[in-house]
Amino acid sequence: MPKQKAYYIIDFDSTFTQVEALDELARISLKNHPDKEAIFQKIEDYTNFAMEGKLSFSESLAQRVKLLEANEDHLKQLIKHLKKKVSTSFSRNAEFFKKHADEVLIVSGGFKEFITPVVSQYHIKKENIYANTFVTTGDGKIIDYDHANPLSEEGGKVKLLQHLKLEGELFGIGDGYSDFQLRESGIINKFFAFTENIARESIVSKADHVTPSFDEFLYVNDLPRAISYPKNRILCLVIGEVDPITISILKNDGLSIRHKTSFEDKYVKDVGIILLANGEKINAEQLKNAAKLKTIGYLGNAKNKIDLDLCTKQGIVVFDDPKNNPRNIDFIPKRVADFMNTGATYLSSNFPNLQLPKIDKSHRLIHIHKNVPGIMAKINTVFAKHDINIVSQFLMTNSEIGYAITDINTQYDKQLFKSLKKIEHTIKFRVLY
Repeated sequence: MPKQKAYYIIDFDSTFTQVEALDELARISLKNHPDKEAIFQKIEDYTNFAMEGKLSFSESLAQRVKLLEANEDHLKQLIKHLKKKVSTSFSRNAEFFKKHADEVLIVSGGFKEFITPVVSQYHIKKENIYANTFVTTGDGKIIDYDHANPLSEEGGKVKLLQHLKLEGELFGIGDGYSDFQLRESGIINKFFAFTENIARESIVSKADHVTPSFDEFLYVNDLPRAISYPKNRILCLVIGEVDPITISILKNDGLSIRHKTSFEDKYVKDVGIILLANGEKINAEQLKNAAKLKTIGYLGNAKNKIDLDLCTKQGIVVFDDPKNNPRNIDFIPKRVADFMNTGATYLSSNFPNLQLPKIDKSHRLIHIHKNVPGIMAKINTVFAKHDINIVSQFLMTNSEIGYAITDINTQYDKQLFKSLKKIEHTIKFRVLY
């Protein structure tokens, strides 16, 4: 039986972009208004009431447009601003939109005048953008919106999708009540609550799946994506007294953060990253059992606090700050994030130092192994057997280990990974993106 065609119904405000566009437009149009703060608050309140299902969408929209006092010049400024505010995980997966241009629909209670210029950059077809339209005067002042458009009404997304009669499997991705209504009405098969920018508890609790990033959505649906494993699935354990700025760097990178006073045993088998406050310790037993641990950031001198030799043997990259330099407030977390994103081990305390550019349109594979002769030959034999085209390859060694990074631009099958993991003396293998 042939597979059903899939359609991806994506919201715009706080989903495709990080912000609510009408709120941003208000900040531009009311910049010099004496009561701007009070008006901003009213507009934000109307937005949230509608998103949480506490006020009808049409009532919320009418009130917001009335308060805007915007014109076409303000719209131009808004578009410029929104282009810089596309959600990180959407912008990194631009290739997906290019490949699935026929199946991606932007369905929004926002306005085409600012949505179309932003999403068109991502190969989304103009005929697949469904949104409201403004009514303007001859001199470009926005005075109203088209009330005949179903998207301006309560339950507008449901009415629109009923009219479109799409046949296939329909996925909805959004952050608000109007997105959930599509699932509630039975029009879409699954609703994914998108929480990269905002998590509304009333919506999250009703979702089929919570997706903290677009990478997560692509991952669970086994669709092509820019990174092989969503960062929100990587557990980053922060232990001890750590400056909130240091933590925010890793949080903003999309990692799942748990901040604890000590390394609790329940986290040992799942932790991918550990950030340790100065003076904290990890014992050898915990290190041996932390099978998924890739890197440790130590905010101070790790000597006598962590067994660096054991970390090396386990394939765990350690970054520390032997001189206790105050710069480590962002220095260590940035090194950790850079290692997770590109494989760079630059300034690591225990690994061969390697700095790497990110190569577009390729997959990056990391192979950590004992430094014994002949491993690279075995790695490349596996690539040859699977007809893999190598774009670039780097190898750095020290007395203990070899650290090999290979960029490939070929479609691969999962068997390739199994073969690479099975090579004798392999310590760790992972796909970076």
